[in-house]
Amino acid sequence: MPRLVLTVIGDDRSGLVEALANVVTAHGGNWERSQMAELAGKFAGIVVVSVPADRVDELTSSLHELDGLLEVSAHPGAETPTALPRTEHPTLTIDLVGNDHPGIVHDVSAVLARHGLSIVTIETTTREAPMAGGRLFEAHVVVAIPPAAEVARIRGDLERLASELLVDLDVSEQ
Repeated sequence: MPRLVLTVIGDDRSGLVEALANVVTAHGGNWERSQMAELAGKFAGIVVVSVPADRVDELTSSLHELDGLLEVSAHPGAETPTALPRTEHPTLTIDLVGNDHPGIVHDVSAVLARHGLSIVTIETTTREAPMAGGRLFEAHVVVAIPPAAEVARIRGDLERLASELLVDLDVSEQ
């Protein structure tokens, strides 16, 4: 059965997931996986659905019924779930906390890319700093470690970066 990756965004309010699920179900689709969140007053997410081959175009066209409520884009995905190479490798979990400033994600992702690491998941947030004032930046990143990667070098580069950025860093291997 073909799979579609749907990207969705709209003004946050109740009923958005139900509205999308109604369209998917009405066209014989199956909601397989999703990641959704409220961000800056918007509701945004990614959803993987499978749908009978003869109903893909019908479902894709019907997503426009949600215009004004949700903006939905459909992208073809792999027809069958496959084990991604990144899940076959051990992972590093990187947790970072420090004063917020522009460029933190850029700097961390540059170190990861330099070592050929693929990001499996990344979650970031900012919040008020309770004692010092200002804002704190927090990141939780999981990356796949390819066989040729040198974990000690990766850890060393991340620790040097944490020192430069004046952030707390915890790196653990799974």
